[in-house]
Amino acid sequence: MTFKDLKAHFVKYKNSNIGYRRYGEGKKLLFCFHGYGENAGSFAFLETGLGKRFEIIAIDFPFHGLTEWHEELLFTNTDLINIINLISSPKQTFSILGYSMGGRIALHLLQTNPDRVDQLVLVAPDGFHHNIWHWFSTQTFIGNLLFAFTMKHPFWMFTLMKIFYTLHLFNKSIFNFVHYYLDDKESRWMLYKRWTTMRKFYPNLCLLKKIILKNKIPVSLLFGKHDHVILTKHGLIFQKNIEELVEVKELKAGHQLLKLKYATEIAGMFRS
Repeated sequence: MTFKDLKAHFVKYKNSNIGYRRYGEGKKLLFCFHGYGENAGSFAFLETGLGKRFEIIAIDFPFHGLTEWHEELLFTNTDLINIINLISSPKQTFSILGYSMGGRIALHLLQTNPDRVDQLVLVAPDGFHHNIWHWFSTQTFIGNLLFAFTMKHPFWMFTLMKIFYTLHLFNKSIFNFVHYYLDDKESRWMLYKRWTTMRKFYPNLCLLKKIILKNKIPVSLLFGKHDHVILTKHGLIFQKNIEELVEVKELKAGHQLLKLKYATEIAGMFRS
């Protein structure tokens, strides 16, 4: 059994087994939400820097990590808070750390349960910019049908992408990013299941700003300067008029910020 195996736990929810990992022994509680295609183990490196302050609990979302999801292709905010309540006390407050896709999930959870959240730290977070293709694919009936068809028959999309790339309508990073996830048949179908299942996590940014102000919730945002997918400017736009509560920092890095070399910077985003 490896060190990581010792950190693994499971909780039964409906017909599914939800995998999660525990790190640290601090008195405060910190829930961590991973990015697309990652898992709860992505946060293991933070135990050294945050483990004395927090008990860190990282949850594997449906079709990720150790979680065995046997429900329909739908995971809601209610499901998430129910799982959190199974792992911890329903009255206990907690901080949240969200990375990439996990940032969008964290924002939505804050929007619906501000009384439970002590502070929010987001690293290269999705959720501050609504991508029209993601919206069309997950939030509309026709779009979801087209999404499913494209994942089974992607040729037309690859052809269109190549034309857009030639016309400089796609930058190289996005072009490579899409191919990385869609070249393989199994990866394409996993993308469909993951995006469709997580579709209800869609934060209302205007409402969130009001909630943050009303509840005086500290929010810290960390971006990579060379990240061509998640842009710092969207965090700065969100920060406007609530600078006293929302902090924005930028590292000379790309999107992959969950690395040991950035552990000090991430730990430093949490306020005492």
